[in-house]
Amino acid sequence: MERSLDRGTVLAIEDDPDIRALLRTLLNREGYRVQEAATAREGLRTFHETRPDVVILDLALPDLDGLEVLSRLRDLSDAPVLVLTARSAEAEKVRGLKSGADDYLTKPFSHVELLARLHALRRRMPSTAHRAGFDDGHLRVDFVRQQVHLDDVPVPLTPTEYRLLSALVRHADEVLSADQLVELAWGEGAGLGPTRVKYAVLRLRRKLGWESEDCPLRTVRGFGYRYDSAPGP
Repeated sequence: MERSLDRGTVLAIEDDPDIRALLRTLLNREGYRVQEAATAREGLRTFHETRPDVVILDLALPDLDGLEVLSRLRDLSDAPVLVLTARSAEAEKVRGLKSGADDYLTKPFSHVELLARLHALRRRMPSTAHRAGFDDGHLRVDFVRQQVHLDDVPVPLTPTEYRLLSALVRHADEVLSADQLVELAWGEGAGLGPTRVKYAVLRLRRKLGWESEDCPLRTVRGFGYRYDSAPGP
């Protein structure tokens, strides 16, 4: 007997029952487990309780604006968020991406395109084991609780600083360009340049007390930035 495919859990925060039913049928057929919420508050509560792998978020919700929901989700987690909405103006798309959305799809949408975008988001996610956290003996990042400790001392970070550090340690020992860090920490379409990334990295180093030349968060001139999981001279 062929084993069923399990692509993970998707939380659909959508007030239209017909679209929720469509998403449930479509995603179940593709191997996703689907959770549903008809309001923003129900969606936030479900997200907090279950920590799904991906969120599909409608912006026109009856109780809270979808961009406010997106901001709250970003405070809780860096799980991918696909915005699904009837707001098709380019300015609305840019606002959604700047607020932390990973992708944006307008209604009415193609079933094939929705699945393609969802699969792409899932491919960009690290494995479940790696998503639990990062620990190299000095720096510990808990991706579930969004907590950072350095030598067992908690380090308070802003949401942007946390996303920047998470991006670097998830790709430890790899060089990430400024453009890659913008996409991972601020969201695609944020429109930020290398200078903004440079100063964000400098602030992150100061927060962690890593201002010496041999700190693990290194600048690779002409290429980008790298977190060394085993720093050395």
